[in-house]
Amino acid sequence: MEGKIGIIGGSGFYHMDGIKKLKAVKVTTPFGKPSDDFMTGVLEGRQVVFLSRHGKGHSIMPSEINYRANIYGMKKLGVDRIISISACGSLRKEMKPLDIVVPDQYVDRTNQARRMTFFGEGIVAHVAFADPVCPHLSKALYEAGRSLDIPMHLGGTYINMEGPQFSTKAESEMYRSWGMDIIAMSNMAEAKLAREAEICFATLACVTDYDCWYIAEGTESVSIELIIQNLTKNIDNAKKIVRSSLRKLGDDRPCACRAALKDAIITSPKFIPAKTKKKLKLLIGRYVK
Repeated sequence: MEGKIGIIGGSGFYHMDGIKKLKAVKVTTPFGKPSDDFMTGVLEGRQVVFLSRHGKGHSIMPSEINYRANIYGMKKLGVDRIISISACGSLRKEMKPLDIVVPDQYVDRTNQARRMTFFGEGIVAHVAFADPVCPHLSKALYEAGRSLDIPMHLGGTYINMEGPQFSTKAESEMYRSWGMDIIAMSNMAEAKLAREAEICFATLACVTDYDCWYIAEGTESVSIELIIQNLTKNIDNAKKIVRSSLRKLGDDRPCACRAALKDAIITSPKFIPAKTKKKLKLLIGRYVK
């Protein structure tokens, strides 16, 4: 059975144009309320599920997002691949505002405000996360962007800061010295939870600014006005990439994402509380009876 494609829209990306048979779906989860209703329908001949990460009117801060409910809801609706769109700052001169980066690594600098695992409450699982994105989905997004003559970068490290404030100059320079490439506030939790849910995951990181380490000639340091201006242009390109990639994606998933929990659950089934088994049945039912 063909899995659905999930699309998570970030700042400025509050709806996906062109979805046919559009329907708003409220999803209940054992982890609470998702950011918004899920919008289901057909786009470029594929079954899709769209979710606005920050909710209606952009009312949810990155540290307030219920990432577990969002990813669980995608899984419950039959999604097996997620394309996540995120605005970001660049820490590299060659990654310019209005470019789009498809990162292949993440570094976490949050303060544990974001719940990033489905496990606990009597069950322990350790999924492999050396390569945190799906290489096949990432490549498809990159190639779709290149075919549209959009400036793309395949690979790079996304540092996930806490926010909601932007970086200080000292922080920005420190992250550059660490070898980080782009900076934003939301994708690490999504990538971790998608892996636990055995969902392929990839990011379109839309560069809006140079954080605050570099001021290009004729521009100013990072500001919300500059970000919004570039964000609108980037979102148009991101939507084009999503549509193009949907036309080219095959039905198969030739990656390890689809079986990430195999051998990852450490707890003996007889010690897992019945309540926890029931709560996580959607995720662990293939492996724990």
